[in-house]
Amino acid sequence: MATKLILIDDHPMVLEGLRMLLQDQKEITVSATFTNGEDALGYLNKNNDIDIIFLDINLPGQNGFELCKRIKKEHGAVRIVVLSTFYERSNIARMINYGASGYLSKTAGKAELIEAIQAVMHNKAFFSEEVQKELFFSDKAAKQPLPKLTRREKEILILIAEGKTTAEVAEKLFISQLTVETHRKNMIHKLGASNTAALIKVALDNGII
Repeated sequence: MATKLILIDDHPMVLEGLRMLLQDQKEITVSATFTNGEDALGYLNKNNDIDIIFLDINLPGQNGFELCKRIKKEHGAVRIVVLSTFYERSNIARMINYGASGYLSKTAGKAELIEAIQAVMHNKAFFSEEVQKELFFSDKAAKQPLPKLTRREKEILILIAEGKTTAEVAEKLFISQLTVETHRKNMIHKLGASNTAALIKVALDNGII
């Protein structure tokens, strides 16, 4: 029986490229492709025979982190392999924590894709060489103690890390958008980050969130 995949990436050219790489593999079937998580979830709810999902992190609406967590909660048997241009240690660790079985660079070739599929179908984790270097061999610089965040700052930062907009954070916490932005700027300054993405990375790397 063929291994059934779905592919989720916000770039149609990437989806088509992946499909073409795998189309001549008799033991592998690309059942569907999606450019956003909501459509993919709708498909999964109607099709319970999917074995593997190749998942990008940067997606419109729900990002890959949220989607990975939700898919594993609602469709636990599905194996998720991340396919991303971002393979910082914090991203890798977070996706593994949310249930991903593998993590590949988008530069992965056909042989590596097939190897990853075979590995996760045998309940083995699979990481591309670039990811392994970052995960296991990168230098661990001694970290200086960081200033502590307030409870409210942590609440806001967690929601931002989940991909929520300023308006969505404000609505959820019953505060103004200006208050959210003020806290965000204060946290960037407090943790010595250059922007919001760097702020989230610093927080994840140091176990703040």
